Amino acid sequence: MAARTPSRLTRLALAPALAIGATVGLAAAPASAAVWSSCDQWGTTTLNGYTLYSNIWGSGAGSQCVWANSGTNWGVWADHPNTGGIKSYPDAKKVINKPITSLSSLTSSYNVTVPSSGAYNTSYDIWDTDHDYEIMLWVNRTGAVGPLGTSQGTVTLGGHTWTVHKGSNGANEVFSFVRTSNSTSGTVDVLPILRWIKDTKGWFGNETIGDVQFGYEITSSSGGLNFQTNNLTVSSR
Repeated sequence: MAARTPSRLTRLALAPALAIGATVGLAAAPASAAVWSSCDQWGTTTLNGYTLYSNIWGSGAGSQCVWANSGTNWGVWADHPNTGGIKSYPDAKKVINKPITSLSSLTSSYNVTVPSSGAYNTSYDIWDTDHDYEIMLWVNRTGAVGPLGTSQGTVTLGGHTWTVHKGSNGANEVFSFVRTSNSTSGTVDVLPILRWIKDTKGWFGNETIGDVQFGYEITSSSGGLNFQTNNLTVSSR
């Protein structure tokens, strides 16, 4: 569940912790100067059609910095404490704004370098325009993290085999597809997954897909860990 609109109280609670480490992480950026970087809690920019967002939204967060050479090549240095609860979801977003039945294709390719320690998942976060439904596609995970809701079994869709979970966070329905084995690169055919939810399961109707996000849902990264998106593409028509 990658939240994007924390409450005012959450923002105030995070401010002191983030200020302490605000300048720590830029040294973790690649040696070649990035075209954009930010250690701000809500740092954001748009590069070649993708919106990058630092998105430090959870309580008890530590320090985090994001850098980008482009919207499709970017990374994160994060030092979040070894405590429970999601701290952040740094991500890149591509806007779609089409109903499912108006899409003839929706695909994405990813290539990442992720740490072997910490607690996090690498995931797509797909939203309808009304934010009634959240579809998460976990392509890898490490540490004590798990999806929201109850298991609905296993399905092979979009070029991968997933364990499906269905639940609610109190604000919206969440459908989580967790890859049965970790992957750091590949291509996901997203449209068959959306059609399966709509047509096979009937969990929603002809929703308008607002955007496709891809990033790292970080619970802990104590001592400072690097997450790098070597390449990302999201294509629709």
